[in-house]
Amino acid sequence: MDAVTLSKLFDPAVYGLLETVDAAPGAELATAARLRADGVEPDVAAALLTQARLRREAEAKFGPFAADMLFTRDGLAQATRLPVAAHHAGRMLAADAGTIADLGCGIGADAMAFAGLGANLIALDADEVTAGIAAFNLRSFDTATVEHGRAEDFDLARAGALWLDPARRAGTTASGTARRLSDPEAFSPPLTWAFSAAREVDAVGIKLGPALDHALIPEGWEAQWVSHDGDVVEVALYAGAALRRPGRSALVMGSGGAAEVHESDLPAGDEEGIGTVGEYLFEPDGAIVRAGLITALCAPLGAHRISAPIAYLTGDRPASGVAARLVRQWRIAEVLPAGLKPLRRALVERGIGRVVIKKRGADIDPAQVRRRLKLPAGRPATLVFTRIGEDHVVLLAEELADAPGAEPAPPRDSGEST
Repeated sequence: MDAVTLSKLFDPAVYGLLETVDAAPGAELATAARLRADGVEPDVAAALLTQARLRREAEAKFGPFAADMLFTRDGLAQATRLPVAAHHAGRMLAADAGTIADLGCGIGADAMAFAGLGANLIALDADEVTAGIAAFNLRSFDTATVEHGRAEDFDLARAGALWLDPARRAGTTASGTARRLSDPEAFSPPLTWAFSAAREVDAVGIKLGPALDHALIPEGWEAQWVSHDGDVVEVALYAGAALRRPGRSALVMGSGGAAEVHESDLPAGDEEGIGTVGEYLFEPDGAIVRAGLITALCAPLGAHRISAPIAYLTGDRPASGVAARLVRQWRIAEVLPAGLKPLRRALVERGIGRVVIKKRGADIDPAQVRRRLKLPAGRPATLVFTRIGEDHVVLLAEELADAPGAEPAPPRDSGEST
């Protein structure tokens, strides 16, 4: 969408048409035909359909607020989820550093959270259309202003706190979405500029993709990896008055609440018990894995690693309370051989005919393994292809979906913020 089409959407009569647009699968052709018959210009009709479609998709991030917002495809993909944005806002406002400058505000997700908590806010984006959409989404907040411009050109003396979300996509892929950038100096603004700007204000937060190299974290800063409902969505770097505790941390957010693990929770000295397997298998949340804090869970779980390079823990009691929100967990029924022929024989003997396959530390293709097993009809089971010490094994396991405090969800790196 270009700036001209966006300006047409801002016309109250045109914007009001959004309420009549049905973007449900199968209804779009009829909706487009009706809009054309009503004399709506083709570019405006296309934009209305796109906005209706994006609003439906945005409900997962913004809930009911999505029904009164505008979006771009890439802006929605990179926008912060509402609960995570509220967490950012709480941290930045607690710094009490005055006006917050949200540089690289995108469609305004974090800016809405800042303004919603009463912050004096200047939001800025380098893309004209995106800045226009952010202004629309922030139209109800008297303490917020939106500007079009580059972060590098912003007068840092205008703010006491910075929230930076460098653009980490450029160009387009074959699907039409923007291509992700991996070089921090190719971000807009570059990461070195962001670190330099941080020295000019009292408080700073920088939102980045969760794959950030630990070596890039400045000395004395806090790096907090965040997951929400099982998706690892970001790492945020904090300094100045926004800093709580220097070092790496992981924040796990979900419907049951939030729990945090910090670098200071790591055990001292070498681990014991690596290479032995207990009654239970634990898979730490992806934010904990990304932060390099797996062994910080050893004491709370009474567990140890099954193999030094693998992000699994094992112990003899199930996780409960807060610890259960930090892991998925399985009861280990048996340790089976990793070879396909003996494994198939063992599964058939146990009446297992359908398997869910997980892997860590095993070079396999789960779909191919499932085909090659050629199991007859039988009961379902979970197989975990991994290593105990250096030995390849398969764990026959049952997930504890109803364990006290447990919130099992497939751990993923969503990539929405990269």
